[in-house]
Amino acid sequence: MPPPQGKVERRLAAIFAADVAGYSRMMEQDEVRTLRSLTAHRAIMDGLITEHSGRIANTAGDSVLAEFPSAVDAVRCAVEVQKQFASVSSGLSMHFRIGVHVGDVMARGGDLLGDGINVAARLQGLANPGGICVSEAAYGYIRKVLPLDFTDLGPQSVKNLHEPIRAYTIKGPLQPTRMAEQSGPIPLPDKPSIAVLPFTNMSGNPEQEYFADGMTEDIITGLSHLKWLFVIARNSTFAYKGKAVDVRQVAQGLGVRYVLEGSVRVSGSRIRISSQLIEAASGRHIWAERYDRQLDDVFAVQDEITTSVLAAIEPHLYAEEGARIASQPPDHIGTWGLVVRAIGLISKLERQESDDARSLLERAIAIEPTYAKAHAILSWAVWWAAYNYWLPDEQDGVAEAQRHAERALALDASEPWARMMLGLCVSTDGQHERALLELEAALGINPSFALAHTIYGWALARIGRFDDAVVETQTALRLSPADTFLSFYEFVHGFTLLAARRFEDALPYVRRAIVAFPHFPSHYALLISCYGHLGLRDQTKMLLAHRNSLPAPPLTVSLVRSQLKKYATGAIIAEGLSKAGVPES
Repeated sequence: MPPPQGKVERRLAAIFAADVAGYSRMMEQDEVRTLRSLTAHRAIMDGLITEHSGRIANTAGDSVLAEFPSAVDAVRCAVEVQKQFASVSSGLSMHFRIGVHVGDVMARGGDLLGDGINVAARLQGLANPGGICVSEAAYGYIRKVLPLDFTDLGPQSVKNLHEPIRAYTIKGPLQPTRMAEQSGPIPLPDKPSIAVLPFTNMSGNPEQEYFADGMTEDIITGLSHLKWLFVIARNSTFAYKGKAVDVRQVAQGLGVRYVLEGSVRVSGSRIRISSQLIEAASGRHIWAERYDRQLDDVFAVQDEITTSVLAAIEPHLYAEEGARIASQPPDHIGTWGLVVRAIGLISKLERQESDDARSLLERAIAIEPTYAKAHAILSWAVWWAAYNYWLPDEQDGVAEAQRHAERALALDASEPWARMMLGLCVSTDGQHERALLELEAALGINPSFALAHTIYGWALARIGRFDDAVVETQTALRLSPADTFLSFYEFVHGFTLLAARRFEDALPYVRRAIVAFPHFPSHYALLISCYGHLGLRDQTKMLLAHRNSLPAPPLTVSLVRSQLKKYATGAIIAEGLSKAGVPES
């Protein structure tokens, strides 16, 4: 009988933890069939747990936690469960991973808590689909009692446990054939899909294994924050750990279009991490990078490289998906296809592409009005058009952009583009504190979002935090140095440097922005101001004449003061324009 509700009781128990391999992918493909199959499998498992004197403690979704009076009972049950499931021929086959541990637990009501539970859950994560993994403590009780063969995995470093745990897997005909071998390649999901293979430890030092595994887990977690991307869970990809694999076979077995793989090599106090993104069907490399770092702080290096990899991968996936979808007949392109094509167009930052992107996004919203990302990307496209005087009224354009951002957030409060755009719109309106909160929220959702770092830097400069602004815009350039938005990043970085009165540092950035986009009137005022601060007045005459030939109000000091009256940067830019000889009015 469980203890009274609220009272905590400690006891030694054998803990059985199980969950379904690939459950999220199954739910993505067919929720009804998956839940029906889970119910059938659970009926078998629950009955076997009871038959072996076990008690089910906690359940959540596809996970089961049970306690047994002995390790022998728990492992006998686990073996029988896997044998039963290997022979099940239900409409949707499921493969469970099971972990067994013996340790101290806390019982409260009907639930079990404590480190013993955590260890069992981590062991379950180390098991292969259809397999069983036991701790050293459990192994000590069963090795001479049960007629089973074991493989010693050695000490395993696992998440949220300070000390490695020694683990053993049970050998024998327990594991069913892999799904890909049973029924052919798994169909691809509707949205882009990726698997991150365990990074290979090239150091020859088993102690570095934890670093390679940590890199892999952090990248999987980071990619999972991109809601438009279908990311295979860690447990499925770690089934390939230590094996020579063909990425095309991996992609078929896991049902993904892209595979990320990498390696870690430690030599003395330095570490080298190599990573590459592959389009699996053709084996074509989309992106590859190598990172060399001083290994002073393991976790700081791990975080830095994870952030860099995520920032680099996202724009390449957008570009790859855009090119793939562009080759499809227009009538076959769904809402995701329309949005990803629009993202490719807006990143070119030109007027015609901006107009085409707005049309695609409006079409996507007409098909699926509740598609948050479509509203969020449309917010940017409308704002950019207003910023460049491509719309009849700039203020109306910014207001429309804000409405789309707010609509996106009403549909999905964790959409980072929407958070960024709302921050940009309210910053434009001079609501600086609110803007910073929204932009910080966007970066909290996706810390590798280079465009959001740029916008955040811009907003910081507008409020007068010039040094902080430079740090953020420099971060964007560091995160994504080959981004299609690069010229915009450079322009805003030049803006923050100028605001910080680092005029010589600012000059090459604002100059490159003009060269890249000579038709954008907004950039010229910044370059002319920079020339004025540097005393290069003779170089401004031709530049000013060209600026005034563009479709925008003539550039005057009073115009800029009026436009920037809500920002701390206005006085600095106006001062430079005056020094450059720009008319007051």
